[in-house]
Amino acid sequence: MIKRALQTMAATGNSNSVSPLSERPDELGTAPHDPDSLTLWMADGNCRLHPPTTFFPSDGAGVDRARKICKDCPVIGTCLEFALEERIDHGVWGGCSERERRRILKRRRDEVAADAEVEVALS
Repeated sequence: MIKRALQTMAATGNSNSVSPLSERPDELGTAPHDPDSLTLWMADGNCRLHPPTTFFPSDGAGVDRARKICKDCPVIGTCLEFALEERIDHGVWGGCSERERRRILKRRRDEVAADAEVEVALS
């Protein structure tokens, strides 16, 4: 995206199409990144180009639309882990619905419990 904005800037001679602070195209309407933010990665997500309501659908078709956006996202893994760690209950995060995230958390709890049982058995 930045490369495309720089090419446009060079072709049109318009030096205002890229913000020097954030190096992001102005049309995204994003503020400069806070390097100390726990959600800094969100600025690189595909979701930044879509309305937030896209990721909080009320039906299965909406979930599928959101997943398609997430599929090629460069921060999909980080996004999913954030949602799991923060126990976010609503929306599509990291390409997973609420139900899928609950299953992932249950599977992880079960794995930890099974590992603990093995450790006790070996002691």
